[in-house]
Amino acid sequence: MREGAFVARRSNPYRSLFAESRKRNRRSKLSSAESTVITYRKLIRYVSRNGETVSKARDYIAKLAASGRYHFAAEEMRKVLGVSRDAAKLALYRLGKRGLVASPARGFYIIVPPEYKRLGSLPADQFLPGLMEWRKTRYYAGLLSAAQYHGAGHQRPQEFQVMVEKNQRPIECGSVGVSFIARKKVRAVPVQSFNTPRGTISVSTVEATAVDLAGYPHHAGGFDQIATILVELAEKIEPKRLVAAAKTAPLPWAQRLGYLLERVGAKEQASLLKTYVEENARDWTALVPGARRARARRADDWLLYVNAEVEPEA
Repeated sequence: MREGAFVARRSNPYRSLFAESRKRNRRSKLSSAESTVITYRKLIRYVSRNGETVSKARDYIAKLAASGRYHFAAEEMRKVLGVSRDAAKLALYRLGKRGLVASPARGFYIIVPPEYKRLGSLPADQFLPGLMEWRKTRYYAGLLSAAQYHGAGHQRPQEFQVMVEKNQRPIECGSVGVSFIARKKVRAVPVQSFNTPRGTISVSTVEATAVDLAGYPHHAGGFDQIATILVELAEKIEPKRLVAAAKTAPLPWAQRLGYLLERVGAKEQASLLKTYVEENARDWTALVPGARRARARRADDWLLYVNAEVEPEA
């Protein structure tokens, strides 16, 4: 029996298999440990490099702000710093988390100074000129936003309103909102420049603003609010310039605007506009587009169906 048992132990095929398995496990553990060490070394180098990139990016925006410039393109920064796109993207993400920069449009960044940190952005009029130049897009601040520049502060728009040739997606940057409104003949609309703390912004003239308000009542809070604004703007409107601005818009806009100006007591400002309408208008139009006009009274001088009562707000 003992001899048989001895023979069995000698001929056991599993002993060598178990031994080989233990060797493989030891080698695997050593290989895994070496791999972990290599991974951590790479991670340390990666974090170190990115820490340097973030520091360089912070210096970059500090120099821009010191020079009076508060906007830049991500690609521009990447080239200056000489880093990869991924490294630049990560650095901007970290600066954004710290509230130092914000991005109103993909690839375009603004520097947020301490006084606007709670806002999470520069005010719209301080970054829009740079953004539109970067996009190579003609624009002007219009409607309620333009009216504010001309002294009509009765109603502050919830979003900064910008007129462009083609529709663009609205912007939400921090607590700042911007809406874009498509307008034909944008390049022909009379504009003027206003100073901002970061430069200048293009704004429709007071006459062009009045014309646009008559053309976009749904973007301006309705005709009661438009009439209220016209009361505040009327003294600044010059009749000849008003006709020039009206020629950049559809004729029904002039018909509505002329009636509204007379309604708020600005007959002198509307005098030359009335001559323009009399010489060019052939069709009647409604004060409120799309609304019923069956029982509307007529404003014959303006070929206008007055299908809504208009009362300036007190």
